[in-house]
Amino acid sequence: MNTVLLVVNIAIMILLVSLLFFMQKKHVSFSKRVFSALGIGIVFGFVLQLVYGAGSDIIKGSVEWFNIVGVGYVKLLQMIVMPLVFISIIAAFTKMKLSNNIGKISGLIISILVGTTAIAAAVAIAVTLAFNLEAVEIPQGDAETSRGEYLEQRSTEVENRTLPQQMLDLLPANPFLDFTGARPTSTIAVVIFAAFIGLAFLGVRRKNPEHAELFSKIVDAFYSIVMRVVTLILRLTPYGVLALMTRVTATSDYTAIMKLGKFVVASYVALAIVFIIHLILITLSGLNPVTYVKKAIPVLTFAFTSRTSAGALPLNIKTQTKDLGVSEGVANFAGSFGLSIGQNGCAGVYPAMLAVMIAPTVGINPLNPGFLATLILIVTISSFGVAGVGGGATFAAILVLSAMDLPVALAGLLISVEPLIDMGRTAVNVSGSMTAGILTSKATGELDTTVYSEPTQQLEA
Repeated sequence: MNTVLLVVNIAIMILLVSLLFFMQKKHVSFSKRVFSALGIGIVFGFVLQLVYGAGSDIIKGSVEWFNIVGVGYVKLLQMIVMPLVFISIIAAFTKMKLSNNIGKISGLIISILVGTTAIAAAVAIAVTLAFNLEAVEIPQGDAETSRGEYLEQRSTEVENRTLPQQMLDLLPANPFLDFTGARPTSTIAVVIFAAFIGLAFLGVRRKNPEHAELFSKIVDAFYSIVMRVVTLILRLTPYGVLALMTRVTATSDYTAIMKLGKFVVASYVALAIVFIIHLILITLSGLNPVTYVKKAIPVLTFAFTSRTSAGALPLNIKTQTKDLGVSEGVANFAGSFGLSIGQNGCAGVYPAMLAVMIAPTVGINPLNPGFLATLILIVTISSFGVAGVGGGATFAAILVLSAMDLPVALAGLLISVEPLIDMGRTAVNVSGSMTAGILTSKATGELDTTVYSEPTQQLEA
């Protein structure tokens, strides 16, 4: 590896980071800085690949250093997820924001998440048929074969899990273990644990108001500290987006993307339609969808570049509460549930597209109404249970394909473009959880429409 070239690349990244810092000092809006970071990262990454080639040692070495900024930022976000969810849910009880309608709020959020996933599945089916996509069209090399074998092995671990078993996985048998994020369902488990503490607080307040008042003050203090940490981390968003996007564009296999361009385009058409459906739902609730887009852009951009819904949770909750007027309790429930239940992109669009593409390989007519109705039903049910088997689009696909008696191994055919498609899926997942929060808050009369309509608030220094 040429050390001089490596140092030059690192120096350029430092200069670009300095440019974003200068923009911050000049009070350029947060959204503009995030968009600038996205654009700069795309250009820088393309230049690096053009000069060195995607698989070069220079690229690999440079990306390792860039990851200090990009992956480091994601890790900081993941660090604060559990404390944020836990203390925010309890604070919602101590501030009397969830005491009377927690059941209604939870039911509405889950219904919206699962309902929009069913719609996403229908959209995916229509787009797949419109583009006439079939798995037999995809070239199969060593990487695809290896991926298929891996998926077949994993399918044996999840295909026999029943929905009741998956639902039981949501419960916090050991909340201290769940605080470590050890399980795929840890975030929801922490939400449930915090809700029990909140309900206990309400009981103590009736019988021993002095103790409840003390507990409330302690919670308020911890909440202030945690939110300050969140603010400090979120101020780093433009830098994280710059490094993450540079890595993506510098290391992507554009030859494979060109070969599978039809599948990539179809995937993004389906995801775009689902996003438009989110906007339609927001419009039907009486809110301005353009305002939502403007305020959601930073969190959706981060979700797109990082491919992590969990890492986007702090920015998701901050955007809902500070910019969109969603109450803290609703925002935390919607964001947390959205990590594992009813993911529109990963659990809705992706497995439905795969099932329709693969069906002809085993003699099934993908236009058969019975097949399509069954597919939508299975996708909807599976979207509620993905959390119990590890989460993510891969396991959603395994569940759906296994339930439909379709060959699971063929899901590995898209491995070469999986990262590119996953970026869009993650952004749609996050948009779905934010939409659920907005609609639920509006339905329960807790949405602050004044905050929703106001310009985006800048993160404090």
